[in-house]
Amino acid sequence: MSTALERPRRGKIIGGVCAALAARFGLPKFLVRLGFVIFGLVGIGEIVYIALWIMIPKAPA
Repeated sequence: MSTALERPRRGKIIGGVCAALAARFGLPKFLVRLGFVIFGLVGIGEIVYIALWIMIPKAPA
């Protein structure tokens, strides 16, 4: 498990939030993305994703 939570510059689809969470907690990216899709259907996924996109810093170049 990684100690830093930062959005990667590679391996991301939109903002890198799911890739960052997957790397931090050692989960497959697919499962994290699927979770956000399910939460999006409920109505809270988009808000959480945007909030995390703003809060999680981008990895250094």
